[in-house]
Amino acid sequence: MSLVSNLPPLTWVLVVCAVAIGWGLSWLARWYRQRRARKALITNITGVAVDSLVDVLVPDGMGGSFHCDFVLLTPRGVVVIDLRDVSGNVFGGDQMDEWTVMDGAQRFTFINPQSALYDRIAAVKALSGEMPVEGRIVFTRRAKFPKGLPKWTLMMDSLRSEFPPAEPAVVSSVKEHFGEAWQSVKSSAAPSALAQARPIAVP
Repeated sequence: MSLVSNLPPLTWVLVVCAVAIGWGLSWLARWYRQRRARKALITNITGVAVDSLVDVLVPDGMGGSFHCDFVLLTPRGVVVIDLRDVSGNVFGGDQMDEWTVMDGAQRFTFINPQSALYDRIAAVKALSGEMPVEGRIVFTRRAKFPKGLPKWTLMMDSLRSEFPPAEPAVVSSVKEHFGEAWQSVKSSAAPSALAQARPIAVP
């Protein structure tokens, strides 16, 4: 009989416990890193805004609702952000029904997100009256667009250059100018169950 098979029961229990503890600590460390990465990403995006809504449902006017990753109040008005965290080369275009992601040997497609973005913009616009509303599909830095960015698509690193954070001196004027319309958007939005459905990848 082998040495392993001759181990006493108590030793087996200790081995199993050690493996379980090791697995649990590994899972906890990864959960913490993912939570920290998500928090940093949210802070980075909302940092361009005077006020913000994160992971909310906005009514579509027909009894349903649209999930919005971010709805930001900026000096330019409202910006609806559709966040995408994919790894690899992304090939997409305004007239393409599907966009393709190629990451080494892996390849997958997803529906062109522009149409859904337009729907979200329209839903927010219906709540905000005359306040300007625009939208962007924002990709994290794990993605690359070797053929160029489609319309309304933005890389995370370019977000602050396109939507510079408001200077402290103008924050109050932005809130005053857009206050009533923005409050209408906020009061109509509800928390979304999809808030944790798309975790941010970590190394």
